Amino acid sequence: MNELAKRKPKDILFLDNLTIEWQDGSVSRLPFFALRDGCPCAACVDEVTGKKTLDPASIPKDIHIIRAEYVGNYALRIHWSDHHNTGIYTFRMLRQMAELATAAKSNDMVP
Repeated sequence: MNELAKRKPKDILFLDNLTIEWQDGSVSRLPFFALRDGCPCAACVDEVTGKKTLDPASIPKDIHIIRAEYVGNYALRIHWSDHHNTGIYTFRMLRQMAELATAAKSNDMVP
């Protein structure tokens, strides 16, 4: 399967987390808080330096998705319960976030 097809979701659900089933059969589960904290929009990340400006303490602990919509064939725009909705999460970014979270969990398990 080519890289572009691998990055496209087969199914997306948001209940207790954002769950994505990818075309290659793998499944990613991303916590809402981590997604909101990783928002890539200009209000959350300095456009010039790329430095994160969003203070995680400003994110409600019970943050959740109100709705989401596709942006073309490459991303999701998520409407959050804190009324934030300007972040565009590319499928590539979501896949990378999931892979990094999986790698971090694996590293935590190594004695």
